[in-house]
Amino acid sequence: MLEPNSIRTEHKDVIHDVVYDYYGQRMATCSSDQTVKVWDQNEQSVWSVTASWKAHSGSVWRLSWAHPEFGQVLATCSFDRTASVWEETIGEKSSPTMAPVKRWVRRTNLVDSRTSVTDVKFAPKSQGLLLATCSADGVIRIYEAPDIMNLSQWTLQHEIACKLPLSCLSWNQSMFRLHSPMIAAGSDDATQSTGGKVFIYESSENARRWTKVETLQVTDPVHDIAFAPNVGRSYHILAVASKDVYIFNLKPILEPTGTARLEIQCAGQFNDHYCTVWRVIWNITGTMLATTGDDGCIRMWKMNYMKNWRCAGSLKSDSERNQDCDTPPVVSVTNGSISQTKYYKKGTITHPSQVPWH
Repeated sequence: MLEPNSIRTEHKDVIHDVVYDYYGQRMATCSSDQTVKVWDQNEQSVWSVTASWKAHSGSVWRLSWAHPEFGQVLATCSFDRTASVWEETIGEKSSPTMAPVKRWVRRTNLVDSRTSVTDVKFAPKSQGLLLATCSADGVIRIYEAPDIMNLSQWTLQHEIACKLPLSCLSWNQSMFRLHSPMIAAGSDDATQSTGGKVFIYESSENARRWTKVETLQVTDPVHDIAFAPNVGRSYHILAVASKDVYIFNLKPILEPTGTARLEIQCAGQFNDHYCTVWRVIWNITGTMLATTGDDGCIRMWKMNYMKNWRCAGSLKSDSERNQDCDTPPVVSVTNGSISQTKYYKKGTITHPSQVPWH
């Protein structure tokens, strides 16, 4: 049984993102207080802050760890219209008995966006040291570090324009060489008449550019998006956080003419959160999905032998221990104001047929 543990972060404002490193032994958090904190876990599984610094002059929205092959590298993005790359450096020991001093240094500041940079993601290791950002001006920018030993030099390789403001993006995690590099991006635009808000882009090695290959028909604002790690499947799995949880299968199909296309299948749409869903994240094998929403619950989803996705369990925070995650909240309007009523599960009726109902 999983038990949630509270960690006092000392952030002075809302925490927007929490990201683990490749091995799950380090954690980074960012907040509207403009700071980033790095946490390390000791042998007793206790988390402690090992670094904290002011990263931007505005709210810090998202974080991303690079693969450890490139060192201890973090990327951040902010409302101040910039994205930054940070590297942990190790200084000399002041004495033989003391540990070396570690500190995080800003290696570069990417200032190409004219609006808030809403998400930042490092590419899979197989594609090299690439960094993708998306912003509220509807542009995906892909940067490359030509020399991984010099992270102060980044070149803008591609700019992918979209008609809608973008809120999130995700790299396809497939390592098969037959699969072209792929990026999915989502928009939190609230206009209902704009159609689908999830866009799939694919890189063409011959044309050396990114092209939009599909638009998924998710019409509600999209808050998060994540490709599942691919450990041998012939198709890709994409999770989308919107008003509901969406799971899509994307299967590459090779036409007789030699061209490739994607066959899209909606594997599931779930409203178990009964409210807005904010985050989706996969485990390392891509077999289990975790989602969180305004109901204060974390739900875990798993595919059964019939290839149907089902909720495998739920977790509640300490402040929501008395709330039943399986009970939808009821919203009532009184005198023009909205109040929220919560129902709590008090017990289970073993023999409902023996209970008099009025």
